Amino acid sequence: MRRFFAKFKFFGIVFFFLSVIILYLFYQALKPKETLPIYQPSMVNPELVDSTLQYKRKYHAIADFSLINQNGKTITQKDYEDKIYIADFFFTTCPTICPIMTKNMADIQNRIHNDTLVKLLSHTVTPEIDSVARLKKYAIEKGVDDNKWNLVTGDKKQIYELARKSYLAVQSDGDGGPYDMIHTENFILVDKEKRIRGFYDGTNAEEVDRLMADLQILRATYQE
Repeated sequence: MRRFFAKFKFFGIVFFFLSVIILYLFYQALKPKETLPIYQPSMVNPELVDSTLQYKRKYHAIADFSLINQNGKTITQKDYEDKIYIADFFFTTCPTICPIMTKNMADIQNRIHNDTLVKLLSHTVTPEIDSVARLKKYAIEKGVDDNKWNLVTGDKKQIYELARKSYLAVQSDGDGGPYDMIHTENFILVDKEKRIRGFYDGTNAEEVDRLMADLQILRATYQE
């Protein structure tokens, strides 16, 4: 009799653990997968969006561009083809938020160092000041990895249009002065299809952690 109950107890334990595993697998299969929004101009603060796009509700994507990086190389969308990337706007002489943003972007660079799917892209908002030589000096000082992170300069009009019409990242078109574009502290997460998937305060460590978590969610959508 004792042997019978001992066997029953053993099978009961096995059945219990199998049930737990099966229920867990069912839960994982039925649980909605985490996804990120696809940001359209109509979803963003109108102050950050060009007036011609404020009511656009679909099909928004980053426009093609041609800019020059810290090594004097022309950087285009081809360099980010089939990549997820994180973009921002800065200038090398900025005494306020830019040093913090650059430090946090450097931290992201270290965290994605071995991730071949992800790159970084920083646009200067004062291209008339931030020459290739100045960007190179800044890149060396900040520990920029040329293989992961491009600091770009170029035609001011093109950069401003990218900021206002593509990345939805600045508060003013400017009036032509050297510091006329009021850039935000935003880091912008862009997917392989050149769509915006998130905005994050690049001066806030918790926001950077949120970006990294969202990056993994986005990354997972390309591994299914």
